[in-house]
Amino acid sequence: MSTETTSAAGTTLGAEQLGMFLYQMLLIRRFEEKCGELYTKGKIRGFLHLYTGQEACAVGSIATLEDHDKIVTHYRDHGHALARGLDPNRVMAELFGKATGVSGGRGGSMHLYDVAKGFLGGYAIVTAHLPLAVGLGMASNIKKENFVTLCVFGDGSVGEGEFHEALNLSVLWNTPTIFFCENNLYGMGVPFHASLSTDIPKLAAAYNMPAVSVDGMDVVAVHEATKKAVEHARLGKGPYFIEAMTYRYRGHSMSDPELYRLKDEIEEYRQRDAIERLKTRMLEAGQIDEARYQELVARAEQVVDEAVEFSERSPQPGIETLYDHLYKEPSNG
Repeated sequence: MSTETTSAAGTTLGAEQLGMFLYQMLLIRRFEEKCGELYTKGKIRGFLHLYTGQEACAVGSIATLEDHDKIVTHYRDHGHALARGLDPNRVMAELFGKATGVSGGRGGSMHLYDVAKGFLGGYAIVTAHLPLAVGLGMASNIKKENFVTLCVFGDGSVGEGEFHEALNLSVLWNTPTIFFCENNLYGMGVPFHASLSTDIPKLAAAYNMPAVSVDGMDVVAVHEATKKAVEHARLGKGPYFIEAMTYRYRGHSMSDPELYRLKDEIEEYRQRDAIERLKTRMLEAGQIDEARYQELVARAEQVVDEAVEFSERSPQPGIETLYDHLYKEPSNG
């Protein structure tokens, strides 16, 4: 099956929807910036992988889902959680390791989870969640619940065996799974072109599923491509593959010295910043003005500040809970 490249030459989205996209991207950007600050102060510990630069991927794709749909994603997961509507207070508290966090303070940055939102985890093991996404697709078919699963992963996943196994089985079992690859050009510190000899969508097309590449720095292009994929999967036509070409402004993690790329490259991609592009598009169309934009910025900053305050006030998990959640209680049935 052939691949294609999609872009957003025009859109039927209105000012309200685009304004929501803009706010969500601003919220994710500010949340991540604050997380970086808190990490350097020792407030957030362990591993921290920031999502700055990739906001359009999460916002554009997740906006196409219905409430009963599911999401599984990788460890750079804060942006996806916020775009899905998880409580920013509880997401931040999880990063603080507090009992009020979405995973009770046990998951931290890489393991956000909220069943009520259909957000079934960030996963620290590269590619480990792709087979889970296929399993969720099987469940949807067997139970006739008609939910689709958005499976988000990075370009570093395509060299793993689970990637190929998951794609192959998803086609054979006709699962309603959307494989969404955020290609940020680096697998940790290895340039993408040095790790794969072909284009990623060609790998998916080889398993006979539709496969497209989209500008991941354009939230409208991402939204339109994912909407098509969701409709395809929900109609029972099987899996769909999207590669979103994007870029992370920070290193792989907070411990990354970033010796593998030049500052000029980062600045080049900042000129294509998703937030600025959408802001400009809306200004030119008369859908927003500078005063309204600054209101959105202030709102995002306030939400993040309140999340930090909430997390500071929240308690640590009690020592008496140390062995909680290790085993499922046996049923009496």
